[in-house]
Amino acid sequence: MTTRHPTPISSVQIQSLREELREQLEQRGRHLDGLRRQQRDSSGADDTWQELTVSIVVAERAIAELSHALKRLAAGTYGRCADCAGAIPFERLKIRPLARTCIDCQRRHEAA
Repeated sequence: MTTRHPTPISSVQIQSLREELREQLEQRGRHLDGLRRQQRDSSGADDTWQELTVSIVVAERAIAELSHALKRLAAGTYGRCADCAGAIPFERLKIRPLARTCIDCQRRHEAA
């Protein structure tokens, strides 16, 4: 198998990804606020409260991942594979902005 080495993402691509991450962060934040309001208004006596609690935890994790991606962007480490330090192709990041590994390393993780 021939491994192709993608070029690092350009400043225009970084800006596009930054905007996408910020937009997702804002959307998730609004969603989390709504879930918390619903939880406060819930009696806690039914399955809805438990479902809301789980949804809140999931939303908080998503916000943490998005925040971490934005920090990596600011630090200049975004778009680099956490395993091999190679460049993650823009096409992968556009589809999965939270990707932390390149395709080859991701495949190795999935095969393990």
